[in-house]
Amino acid sequence: MTHVKTLDQKKHNFEKGRNSIVHLFEWKWSDVADECERFLGPKGYAGVQISPPNENLVVTSGVYRPWWERYQPVSYRLVTRSGDENAFADMVKRCNGVGVKIYVDAVFNHMAASSGTGTAGSTCNPTNKDYPAVPYKFHHFHPSCAIDDYNNAANVRNCELLHLRDLNQASILKSVLSISPSTFAVVKTTNKRRLRERRQII
Repeated sequence: MTHVKTLDQKKHNFEKGRNSIVHLFEWKWSDVADECERFLGPKGYAGVQISPPNENLVVTSGVYRPWWERYQPVSYRLVTRSGDENAFADMVKRCNGVGVKIYVDAVFNHMAASSGTGTAGSTCNPTNKDYPAVPYKFHHFHPSCAIDDYNNAANVRNCELLHLRDLNQASILKSVLSISPSTFAVVKTTNKRRLRERRQII
């Protein structure tokens, strides 16, 4: 496990003279790269925040696939409807090449709530807390309980939101970290203990 000093939230990794980021959620990685080179870099933008890059559960809602499926992790394989690992790496390289940093919206508090198949073809069985593509098993998760009282801090910190299986942070983000994005946006951090676990990993 690698330990690094936690950085102050104001250390944003921007290139000198740049100070604004844009959100390009749900864009394809190739389109983000093109946007960096054609517009964001030349216009002085500092960064782009992107949708989670790891494999998520494919959710069909009528004829549409909702945005929130990106927050239903099945594995950490870098395959989504935005592109694969090669496209992700190419985007980071091309955007960094024109002074634009990539900020990953990282989901590492929980795993998918429903059984099914992910964007890379992996399967999961949340009932048994079984995510074989990671692999995660029952012992990787905190005991299940539902968030049902937002006036109870312990309930909110220690239980599951909408059956999203709550991870005990032991190992995470290794695939993404190897490509060296600038930083991560933390989704649903409600517990200081869990935040400490994440800092030890990163």
